[in-house]
Amino acid sequence: MLRPDYKEFARLAQNATLVPVAKTVTADLLTPVSAFLAIAAKATNAFLLESVEGGEKIGRHTFLGADPYMKVSSQGARITLERGKKREQRTGNIFQVVKELLRAHRPATLEGLPPFTAGAVGYFAYDVVRQLENVGEHAKDDLFLPDCVLMFFDRLLVFDHLRHQIHIIATADVSKESPRKAYDRALADIAKLEKKLAAGLRPSHWRKTSSARAGQIALHRGTSRETFMRNVERAKEYIAAGDIFQVVLSQRVDFVPDVAPFDLYRALRTVHESRAARILCCTF
Repeated sequence: MLRPDYKEFARLAQNATLVPVAKTVTADLLTPVSAFLAIAAKATNAFLLESVEGGEKIGRHTFLGADPYMKVSSQGARITLERGKKREQRTGNIFQVVKELLRAHRPATLEGLPPFTAGAVGYFAYDVVRQLENVGEHAKDDLFLPDCVLMFFDRLLVFDHLRHQIHIIATADVSKESPRKAYDRALADIAKLEKKLAAGLRPSHWRKTSSARAGQIALHRGTSRETFMRNVERAKEYIAAGDIFQVVLSQRVDFVPDVAPFDLYRALRTVHESRAARILCCTF
């Protein structure tokens, strides 16, 4: 089922700059993982967003996409916008820049589609709090990771687990071209995504887990046991003195996996779905 037809699309385009076009197909032969591998195998940037409700029930919708039309990242006041091969550098507050980008469009809603049909997917790291409050610069930045990475998508697959359907969505931007061209482009992109889904998985996707190298993973702890225990005793002293009432002590453990990141996610989601979803959001 394809919606809307061009007549309805043109009507919606009179009061909006982004208008979703969707084809709904049966999803009983596909899973979110197999669909992700089918459309994102060669993509540099992609996402799979799964959710769990109540700790044990899969959320109604699963969202996935590949090849964003724009990527925004920030580290401190340095902000980078990437649109295809174009790269723009800015200085400022990342929240203000994101607001500016999101307000540039007026999205239309189509009854029966999920609440998210286009927009930004990514993460804000804890250190982005420095854009909101003055907390000082005492922490050592030894990872040099972005404070924020957001990818903007207008081509999505959305699983509806209640109705066992997949919505293949192409959101047309009528601010850049005529409604007719934008609509035809959306139809063409929907056909490409459907073709990738129909092609199925490559044999390499079925590689066995047992083929991975056996042996223990070498772990690197950022804090020695002795230092960590001293920090515990110091925290207890602060609590006893009334200076603090709660503290969360942690230490970073890192390792180099000998499998692809998505295979790690697949293994983790069999153990703890909601935790796996959070980790995937941090591995763009």
